[in-house]
Amino acid sequence: MSAPIVHGGGITAAAAAFGGRPEDWLDLSTGINPCPVALPDIPARAWHRLPDGHLVDAARFAARDYYRSGEILPLPVPGTQSVIQLLPRLLRQDGQAPMADDRIAVVSPTYGEYARAFTSAGFAVDAVGDVAAIRAEHRLAVVVNPNNPDGRSWPAETLIALHDRMKAAGGILVVDEAFGDTDPALSLAAQAQNLSNLIIFRSFGKFFGLAGLRLGFAIARRDILERFENWLGPWAVSGPALSLAASLLRSDVSAIRGGIGERCAGLSAVLTGAGLRMAGGTALFTLVADARAVDIYTHLCRHHILVRKFDYAPDWLRFGLTPDPAADRRLGEALQGFER
Repeated sequence: MSAPIVHGGGITAAAAAFGGRPEDWLDLSTGINPCPVALPDIPARAWHRLPDGHLVDAARFAARDYYRSGEILPLPVPGTQSVIQLLPRLLRQDGQAPMADDRIAVVSPTYGEYARAFTSAGFAVDAVGDVAAIRAEHRLAVVVNPNNPDGRSWPAETLIALHDRMKAAGGILVVDEAFGDTDPALSLAAQAQNLSNLIIFRSFGKFFGLAGLRLGFAIARRDILERFENWLGPWAVSGPALSLAASLLRSDVSAIRGGIGERCAGLSAVLTGAGLRMAGGTALFTLVADARAVDIYTHLCRHHILVRKFDYAPDWLRFGLTPDPAADRRLGEALQGFER
């Protein structure tokens, strides 16, 4: 079993190391909408009863319309992390261990749990720098679009061509669109019903600011979704989560996108004002490249501000969005106090 990966979050550990109460820290270490949406009413029965089929159906139909997935009804899952863990099982033949030549491609650097899940299951994982490096011998390829943490993106036609190449060789393409809500034009969901060897993962909590709900959706052909559903077992997603999804996915999200855009502009102004070089990102986070990244990270922690550092790229820091102008000022003042 490979070692656990350090992700964003971890305010409790940061407060233990640098002091202060966790609730007083400014957490900029994750790519989550910092202004969670107002929660619609959740019927009492959603809390009281096990999540019955009508709740699942309501969420699936709402997700179909929101993601524009056509004939495919997206499968609600308890966070897309849950189905990432199932991908190696999808490739196993009759429960057998992977063969030595069962290779997986992951366009990297990216979310580390993909490589970890396959490596832990005995697959050989190739970290490739671009989709053009994915070869016919790769049984499955992972592309995060837009990518985390650098924000790289690939147009739909490029990924459709990759899918067709992989399908011809009997392979599967996984496209993780966890940060896709702010740029719907990048999504392959509308083409998914015609791409039989494609699996799309969508995050719910990042865009709506409800990461603690642990909810995501998988979009793929029916037999793949049925296998995921069977492996996850009954009642995998809670009734309240299904109820919220059915409501929010049918709501007008233009104000949410507008609010994220405003917060993104606020963060960019702070980072630019501090003389930091923005090396990439999405509407929900910004990647900074700086040779002093480790020292900046420690300095911000001493001011009880947590950002994301990377063991594989010591000159990178990822800044999530601040929740309001006051937090912009707090971050800006802390950065201005850094000894250059």
